[in-house]
Amino acid sequence: MSAESISPNFVSGRKAGALTFGAIFALESLIRSLNSTVISLQAYDLLGSSQKVSELSTLVALVVLLTTLMLPYILGRLRRRWAYTLGVVGLMTASLFLASFTVAGQIGGMFFRNCGAAVLNITLSLYILDHIKKSDLAHSEPLRLSLSTFSWMIGPASGVWLYTQFGAWGPQLASIAVAAILLVLFWILRLSDRVIMPSGTLQPFNPLANVARFVRQPRLRLAWMVAFGRSCFWATFFIYGPLLMVEGGVGKQIGGLMISASQGLLLCAYIFGRLAYRFGVRLVISLCFQMMAVSSIAAGIAGKERPYIAMLFLLFGAFAASGLDGVGGIPFLRAVRAHERQHMAAVYRTYIDFSDLIPAMIFAVALSYFEIGIVFITLGVSLVVLGSIAYRYLPESM
Repeated sequence: MSAESISPNFVSGRKAGALTFGAIFALESLIRSLNSTVISLQAYDLLGSSQKVSELSTLVALVVLLTTLMLPYILGRLRRRWAYTLGVVGLMTASLFLASFTVAGQIGGMFFRNCGAAVLNITLSLYILDHIKKSDLAHSEPLRLSLSTFSWMIGPASGVWLYTQFGAWGPQLASIAVAAILLVLFWILRLSDRVIMPSGTLQPFNPLANVARFVRQPRLRLAWMVAFGRSCFWATFFIYGPLLMVEGGVGKQIGGLMISASQGLLLCAYIFGRLAYRFGVRLVISLCFQMMAVSSIAAGIAGKERPYIAMLFLLFGAFAASGLDGVGGIPFLRAVRAHERQHMAAVYRTYIDFSDLIPAMIFAVALSYFEIGIVFITLGVSLVVLGSIAYRYLPESM
């Protein structure tokens, strides 16, 4: 890739390329990956049961969902570069809360981590839509996800090791250090705010009106559903996968290694991107959903009685999920209209919050009656339904 294709668009006016966004996203991913597995393990240590972890996750996800919908309104006309900076600061604040190793700090840390990630997700999506042509997304998105894979391969296992060796402060100090590096890199690049976005800001808006506008567009609804299903798998995997390993008696470090290994499989995202380019996005998305469903149900049946078998099935599900990570965002990026990018991106991003909220609510009830394997069986059945809908309604030409 040439130097021009990766140069930031700040002085010369040239657009930033896929590699620039890949580098930014890789650092952002490393920040979150260092405490991704630690969060559920630390919550389990503080609360003592998977069912209580689900209740806590439900509470935080509900508050984050309401906050996310209001973010552009709260931020007003803040320029996007400052909004991105605020998102990174939110992740740093989350680490400080989590390091306190208290229930209140756990709640605050989970809240600021998810809100910070929401701001970064919305802002970076707008930058990508400004700089990358829609026709190039099938190539650029898998590349971006593939580069972030190295962060997710390193982060979870390293975070758990730091947590077990140095306590709550270990992974959080590492996360704060990476966040500082990301801020320096971002301000060196100084990605420009395009003229198409008035003043380059996150303009205030009516959240309910935007939701209504989003819901009235079938292609956006379908894009949201695909992203929601993908995120449900990862949310369940990251929270309950390590807990299954702990309850199965194989220890915290194995749970962290499982998460890191699953992220190595994200390197397959580029392969799925090539398959989508040749055979169509619809076929790849539908196939990945069904593979994730089968593996989740099988892992749930294996349960904590056969934790290593369950781990193998979950890793196969992660392999399938890498396909959705590579191409699952394309339906939204191709469907959203240029003049609605900012407002629709804020609504679309709620799939993350709903994937934290809805499964956690269902699992909190299910875990009151069944062992932890029920979580993955329930997930698998849901993925069968979502995959069938995707195959039925996604355009063949996509």
